[in-house]
Amino acid sequence: MLYRTIGENRICITQPTHAWVSGQLAQVWGNETFGLVIPHHAVCLGAEQHDIGWIPWESAPTLNPDTGYPHSFMEVAPEVHTKLWAGAKHLAMPMGRYVALLVSLHGTGLYERFTHWKRSPEATRIVETFLKQEKEFQQHLIAQLGQDPAYQPYVIPEAYARNQRLVATVDALSLAICMGVTKQQQFEQVPSATGETTLTLMSINDDLTQLWLEPWCFQANEVTVVFEGRILKEKANNLQTMRDQLAKAPWVTLTATLRPR
Repeated sequence: MLYRTIGENRICITQPTHAWVSGQLAQVWGNETFGLVIPHHAVCLGAEQHDIGWIPWESAPTLNPDTGYPHSFMEVAPEVHTKLWAGAKHLAMPMGRYVALLVSLHGTGLYERFTHWKRSPEATRIVETFLKQEKEFQQHLIAQLGQDPAYQPYVIPEAYARNQRLVATVDALSLAICMGVTKQQQFEQVPSATGETTLTLMSINDDLTQLWLEPWCFQANEVTVVFEGRILKEKANNLQTMRDQLAKAPWVTLTATLRPR
């Protein structure tokens, strides 16, 4: 769960919905400067489904008693989110092995980049166990895909590392778009045709639905994404009340259009 505030309203956006935006961005990614997305369909599906492991939690979110709202994805405890990420690969596998590989790589990449879990000995133990098991799964899958002529070129380290960074990039862009771009944001280690670069994203005249992005990394002259959220107008003092309020909350459809500066 992530949040966007409009006026007095808190809009709840699920992890799979945000991932859907990632998939929309991946579908139109690429140009002469940024190269192609290959294998296109598998990478786009991996981007779209990278948060598939969160579906069980989003179906029954937990309450943050300090806020009166569902926990955001940044508030969920390591013993919870590592189980969600551990299950993600099994949910993704029916969609294809390369999709499952990208989902797993994205999960481990998050823990490797954001290491606040190391502040707690217990969290460290939990996450390191998760990382060990997940990397064993990845190596097994890479070896298996390496025997398949259709995927062999895409499981060399340079290829899958590039696609892992691409999924991470559209994930980060999507989070910013869904939560609302209120200040200039930069995204580093973005794969380009010749290496890596940095993207800068900002709103146009403080309008969260109109955004500038530079350098321009998409095929079209402008890109519009669409996503949905639920408007929570009240806080809850217990779990069941929160879930009841969320179930009855009105839906809202949001869009954002990106343009080159």
